[in-house]
Amino acid sequence: MPTFTSHDGAILHYDLIDDEACGEPLVVLAGGAARHPAYLGDLAGLSSVRPLVVLHQRGVGESAEAGPLMAWPELAHDVEALRRHLGGGQQDLLAHSAGTRVAFAYAASHPQHVRRLCLVTPPADYLVDVEDDSRAMVMARSDEEWFPAFAEAVPALEAASTPQEHRALAHLIAPLAWGTWDEQARAHEAVGDFYLDAAGAFFSAPVPEALAERLASCGAQVLVLAGERDALTGLKPVLAVADLFPRSGAVVIEGAGHYPWVERPEDFRSAVDPFFGTDRG
Repeated sequence: MPTFTSHDGAILHYDLIDDEACGEPLVVLAGGAARHPAYLGDLAGLSSVRPLVVLHQRGVGESAEAGPLMAWPELAHDVEALRRHLGGGQQDLLAHSAGTRVAFAYAASHPQHVRRLCLVTPPADYLVDVEDDSRAMVMARSDEEWFPAFAEAVPALEAASTPQEHRALAHLIAPLAWGTWDEQARAHEAVGDFYLDAAGAFFSAPVPEALAERLASCGAQVLVLAGERDALTGLKPVLAVADLFPRSGAVVIEGAGHYPWVERPEDFRSAVDPFFGTDRG
């Protein structure tokens, strides 16, 4: 597994998934927070047209923990070190879920180094001031078989304050992330371990001052992908993320939840391929 040395001397790992693809690498930031990036797979075959460089964030997978530098704003420094390791110049980024926090921090602090940025189902309630429609999306599914157990656990979910407590209840929340809670969804939920110490460290710092305003200085092309049925994030807050950037667009993947490359791989690729210059025609 390839490695690089970050700004503080830490040795960090990344997966290189290329399927003999040519062209510049696409740097991929996983979510979770602090979930092993194995859950991303090859992003519905995107690795066949762009080499994927999938970072193992500090404390996850093969990358060692590094104390106070594991909070999400600090992880942007690792993305910059990875850019330099890959040869410098502008880079393309794809980030999923909590990984979009790191992408936001990086785009705000190094806007000149980002050429294209794809944000897949980004949680955004901390960043945008729009109606959160996630609760309505949850209630619209109250007739599904998993809902009674979820509803009964809501007080415990609201009281959970640590990554360990949240993880213990994760099986009750999991259906919210899927357009259809079926065998495919259940199988995918088991892929990619969660690193709970790293998750706690990830959220240990506040949102950087004026983060949303600073994103307006990022001239990168930005694509926001939203899952039509993603009850974890809601739909309106995700779409509002596009308004934070001067050159942006948003695509809603119909029928999908938080993992559109799994549920709607063709629709996912139809949106992402032309954005990254890999239109399949």
